Amino acid sequence: MHEPFFGGNEKEYVLDCINSTFVSSIGSYVSKFEEELANYCKCDEAIAVVNGTSALHAALHVVGVKANDEVLTQAFTFVATANAIKYCGANPIFIDVEIDTMGMSASSLKIFLEMNAEIREGKCINKNTGNKIAACIPMHTYGFPVNIEEICEICENWSIPVIEDAAEALGSKYKGKALGTFGDLGVLSFNGNKIITSGGGGAILTNNPKYAQEIKHITTTAKVPHLYEFHHDQLGFNYRMPNLNAALLCAQLEQLDQFLVNKRELAERYKDYFDKIGVKFKWEKNHCEANFWLMCIQLESLEERNSFIEACISAGIMSRPSWQLMHTLPAFKDCIRDDQKNAKFKIGIVPQELNIDPFFTPFELLELQAGLYGISKKNRKTEKILENVGLINQKHAYARTLSGGMRRRLLVAKALVHSPEMLILDEPTAGVDVELRSSLWKY
Repeated sequence: MHEPFFGGNEKEYVLDCINSTFVSSIGSYVSKFEEELANYCKCDEAIAVVNGTSALHAALHVVGVKANDEVLTQAFTFVATANAIKYCGANPIFIDVEIDTMGMSASSLKIFLEMNAEIREGKCINKNTGNKIAACIPMHTYGFPVNIEEICEICENWSIPVIEDAAEALGSKYKGKALGTFGDLGVLSFNGNKIITSGGGGAILTNNPKYAQEIKHITTTAKVPHLYEFHHDQLGFNYRMPNLNAALLCAQLEQLDQFLVNKRELAERYKDYFDKIGVKFKWEKNHCEANFWLMCIQLESLEERNSFIEACISAGIMSRPSWQLMHTLPAFKDCIRDDQKNAKFKIGIVPQELNIDPFFTPFELLELQAGLYGISKKNRKTEKILENVGLINQKHAYARTLSGGMRRRLLVAKALVHSPEMLILDEPTAGVDVELRSSLWKY
């Protein structure tokens, strides 16, 4: 899993916020972050909220999604996407994904609408249920850009608002334009494992001033401004981001460009190696720039996937498969879906290293991984991982016993490694996906 790195002005800004006593949703850092985020993404408005799920909920609310409406999305996503639809009393329709982008398939979307929808009085209606198809939420999975222009064009032809789930995609671009700025609204997350974080937090991006004004209003409990009266003119939500979180994000955003550089360098190292041994490493398509927040490989089969996960765990690298498809979960088992032929072939994550420590190159981080994790000879799948760095019999490096800070621990770990070899797997594999999350400080 991506680990947060706080190497900038975080402490200074948070302390300043504390000293100001404005630690809740009223404070200068909230507006400062919103302005800086909008500038970074080159959109007109950014509204900061408490998390990505609340951002999705608020976005669906302002485009008019109501009870019994239907919302097009993908089954291969984090559960928050589908949950937010249900919060509105609406029902997801799960459209298949593309293998290469892992996001909604534009061709599957087009086919579904042509077969099942029609326009009545300017609204898109599902011919089979009679319900309005009120929105479409494509997800930029793991920060890889979906074919968003084509999806937006299709939805425009069918009078369907587009809400981009860019929760994982801050810093990613499609044809040079920031993800989250193509649709009517875009949603970001700043959860603890995202590329920048405030522990929690989210944001909504838009170029529509009406939407922006409405979102700011409803996410502040729909309170009408007044010197002392508490009047709320509609159903509202207590979703505005606290100033304390925004202070942390202002410092994180200042470092984002360097985070992205380091992530890309690390991804290129992984790709070069995995390409040589015949392992499918997920890469960005033409005209796309991924943030490489998390990285993906594909393995041949479920058996290979499970064996690989177990091997990584035994080497001290926590791992898990990617999400279960939404229609396999109890809450969404009765939702409409297409054949999901690609989504059934799920995609996940490869070893994602020590994030963005500026004192180490991505290549050095791979060396550190080998030095810290160690390996057991019991597992055939992991036996070769450290073979070429002379650590096959090395016990785990108990980094936590060191008295120094992270930098010192890393230096000691690095000293264990005497050869710049990357991870070596037994056999070339390609196919089913795996998500691996580093547990570097488990020792």
